[in-house]
Amino acid sequence: MSDVGERYRKVAARFTETARGVPEGGWEAPAPCEGWVARDVVGHLVSWVPGVLESGAGVDLPTGPSVDDDPVAAWLAMSDGIQAVLDEPGVEERRFSHPQAGDHSLDGAIAMLVLGDVLLHTWDLARATGQDETLDPDEVRGMLAGMLPIDEILRQSGHYGPKVAVPDDADDQTKLIAFIGRQP
Repeated sequence: MSDVGERYRKVAARFTETARGVPEGGWEAPAPCEGWVARDVVGHLVSWVPGVLESGAGVDLPTGPSVDDDPVAAWLAMSDGIQAVLDEPGVEERRFSHPQAGDHSLDGAIAMLVLGDVLLHTWDLARATGQDETLDPDEVRGMLAGMLPIDEILRQSGHYGPKVAVPDDADDQTKLIAFIGRQP
């Protein structure tokens, strides 16, 4: 198993904990992503990740119930499938090739495309449902360091809102959340 497998296991476990902690009626709470509710955070992940892994590497992830019926089970079906792929011997030798994302090892593509999205959306789900918003500090630090140099490219993608100003002495998580356009 690659180190991406261990990193994903930690980040996904935190998302799972947050999803399981959504209080009664909380799935309809407004999320930090404009126009979304908490359920949409899970729906976003469950809708785009399988397609990109299928088209880029022929990975066929298992499907669970719909996010409308059971967001936690929908998330777990997909996430457990990703973890199974990452736990396969030789995953770092499998290739991923996508017209927009380029050519990478499969585990590298999951680290680049999926792991960070799960990390950031853990914060979104926690914020929407009044839970602990603390993210893995090592992942936060690494993601922030990787994103800062490509700020202009990220803004052009349309996936991130305008940066939110924070004090220079803000912690890395606050800086990352503000960098992607969320109100920390």
